[in-house]
Amino acid sequence: MLTACGATPDQVAPQQTVTVSSGFQSQASPVPTIPTYLCGAWSSNNAPGPNSTITIFARITKDLAGVSGATASAVVHFQGGDQTLDQHPVSDKGGYVSFTLALQGRQPVKIPATVVVTFGFPGVTLNCTPAFFTPM
Repeated sequence: MLTACGATPDQVAPQQTVTVSSGFQSQASPVPTIPTYLCGAWSSNNAPGPNSTITIFARITKDLAGVSGATASAVVHFQGGDQTLDQHPVSDKGGYVSFTLALQGRQPVKIPATVVVTFGFPGVTLNCTPAFFTPM
């Protein structure tokens, strides 16, 4: 504690003690389970030039291991409308696919766009967390 001009410091009052009941954790919500199938997509460049060609990657997993043989499709959500890509790659043994996307000036500079990738195979259709990019 720092004092000046000869003032006397005040005594600090003790803080109250907090006690946590031993039953506190039994009241907590259960930990959520991880879904059996997961997928996500991402861009090779999230700030490309407006006329660049980028790659959209995606991965599908089952119990966190890559799923091979799943067919993927992708839809780009440009400001002026949606475009379904005409590529339908099949996932490799790691669960990965990729799509080539030529931007051709279709998205205005500094306006974000998203790409939704969907995987499908018998009995399962899964929409991935979208990829995004913002032309600069």
